[in-house]
Amino acid sequence: MSHKVGMVSLGCPKNQVDAERMLANLKAAGFEITNEEAKAEVIIVNTCGFIESAKAEAIENIIEVSEYKQSGELKALIVTGCLAERYKDQILTEIPEVDSVVSIGANTKIVDIVNQTLEGKKEVYSAEKNCLPLTGNRILTTPFYTAYLKVAEGCNNRCSYCAIPDIRGNFRSLSIEDCVAEAKKLAESGVRELIVVAQDTTNYGIDIYGKPSLCELLKELVKIEGIHWIRTLYTYPDKITDELLDLIATEEKLVPYLDIPIQHASDEILKKMNRRGTGAEIEALIQKIREKIPNITLRTSLITGFPGESDEDFTTLAEFVNRVRFDRLGCFAYSEEEGTPAAEFENQIDPQIRQDRSENIMNDQMTIAEEKNQQKIGSTVEVLVEGYDSYIKCFYGRSEADAPDIDGKVFFMSNQNLAVGSFVKVLINDVIEYDLLGEIEEAE
Repeated sequence: MSHKVGMVSLGCPKNQVDAERMLANLKAAGFEITNEEAKAEVIIVNTCGFIESAKAEAIENIIEVSEYKQSGELKALIVTGCLAERYKDQILTEIPEVDSVVSIGANTKIVDIVNQTLEGKKEVYSAEKNCLPLTGNRILTTPFYTAYLKVAEGCNNRCSYCAIPDIRGNFRSLSIEDCVAEAKKLAESGVRELIVVAQDTTNYGIDIYGKPSLCELLKELVKIEGIHWIRTLYTYPDKITDELLDLIATEEKLVPYLDIPIQHASDEILKKMNRRGTGAEIEALIQKIREKIPNITLRTSLITGFPGESDEDFTTLAEFVNRVRFDRLGCFAYSEEEGTPAAEFENQIDPQIRQDRSENIMNDQMTIAEEKNQQKIGSTVEVLVEGYDSYIKCFYGRSEADAPDIDGKVFFMSNQNLAVGSFVKVLINDVIEYDLLGEIEEAE
């Protein structure tokens, strides 16, 4: 009889792809994959460990699922992912409910690790970070019509606040041929929306081809039959080229959407963060992007309360946000991460001030987002149908302007029986904060 395995995957899409590969390996070895945690004999918590709130969420999930040892069928609780890489020895000693801890590079041994853990072996499994394969079969944990394509692992940027290079290692790209082969396989399985991810997608290929090669990759991906949308996340501002912008502007499958993590707008803080470029250069880039692609949706992420951030620095950031008016924005209070240079900086900001500043930015952004959505009333947008809400009696989905899980939704009325994963045209007639409301005009 096969053992039932459940997976809780936390954090970013890149970590999610790792989880999907582990699930595929386990299924190939004869394990039964289940979504019912109470019936799982093995539960793997694939953790994020990037910032303090992510670590807290990971620990909370570990403790929560450990209760199935009493109330369910759970025999083995295994922790993988970034938290496991970063704190492997501490997890096993400080959270006795955990049976095994698996470093990033040891993911490939997950079948053996599960078997050994079921036999009662309690251990930390380690391997070099670069042992993590960049290819492999996957069991999608996203809806069937959307999938992430992880084109690289690790990071070379060495931002002073970030632990990712220590957790994931140096930047390693997948070859264009391997990326295309995986994307074709996803398309054949029914994927219509491909989301290209890496810690820095604009650095893609530099280790293999001697220069950033994202454009070369995208030119191949758009040729794949069945893929309707290709979205690119995590593009760094100093590496966004005219070639990339022209490609997005002219290639129909590349949705006019860019996620550009800028983190701050004060030159002094950007320098302390070890970020390249100035606030003025970032603003000039955004202006150029909007000139080249007038219908572009721009998302960014910011950090408030970085060590030494003065009132003037924060004012510079707040004024920048209100002047530039991003379509999408996430703002996070600075989290001092051990082992990073910034954690040793002087003038650490009081945690409450960090949080207050973050909330101020997000309050401003909510107003901006709602005003921008108001401007969409009367326009027609293409929507990927994701389901039907029987409570409010309407369909819902996402437009080109909405990445899954982080952006808004489009809710719309239709008398037709629409297939999940299909594309429709929706006339927008109202907004509620980050979401759009409308009615169907045309279906596939």
